[in-house]
Amino acid sequence: MMIKHRERHKTGRIGWLRAAVLGANDGIVSTASLIIGVAAAGGSSRNILVAGLAGLVAGAMSMAAGEYVSVYSQADTESAEIEREKRELEVDDEGERMELAGIYVSRGLEPRLARQVADQLMAHDALAAHARDELGITEVMTARPLQAAGFSAVSFSLGAAMPLIASILAPGTWVITTVALSSLIFLAVLGAIAARAGGAGVVKGAMRVLFWGAMAMLATDLVGRLFGTAVG
Repeated sequence: MMIKHRERHKTGRIGWLRAAVLGANDGIVSTASLIIGVAAAGGSSRNILVAGLAGLVAGAMSMAAGEYVSVYSQADTESAEIEREKRELEVDDEGERMELAGIYVSRGLEPRLARQVADQLMAHDALAAHARDELGITEVMTARPLQAAGFSAVSFSLGAAMPLIASILAPGTWVITTVALSSLIFLAVLGAIAARAGGAGVVKGAMRVLFWGAMAMLATDLVGRLFGTAVG
């Protein structure tokens, strides 16, 4: 009797997790930094709100477009490589078997066993075997442009909404402090969640996004103050 052994790995989450985390992180950092910069320059509550909303919309569209183009380019490359491999299999079947066997030998199999494995895998699905073991293309890791674009746009919007709401609720003189502190808390939570979902260290993940988020907000605060002083 054959016992099915099922393991729960994190690799299936890589595509959407990367896009979602990147989008939310960028939404929080860029919008919070924009709001802090405008506030530091002496902008009114209306200026801050308009800047935050504009940053949210522009950022979400930019993230979606950027992810779509980037991941679609990856998908095009994968398709071209698979088509090339298909032609090579049609022209030189024996050479492709030897190539696959060589890959398995380099991974530790004896030459004879490697050839047997290559023959059996190619008999089952030659193209899939070469795509996986020669090109490194699998169903789990394959590029999905629309999925990446959608996750990026939605996650950016959600991330950007957090500092925007904080700026609306904050008293006039406390906008910078409120937005900065709340955004750092959001970033820490996001980093911890992303790290846990990916199977990595929670503290390390939180500290990583906290550091870069703090640097970005500090930089825009400085620019806003310098600009506000110069204009004033």
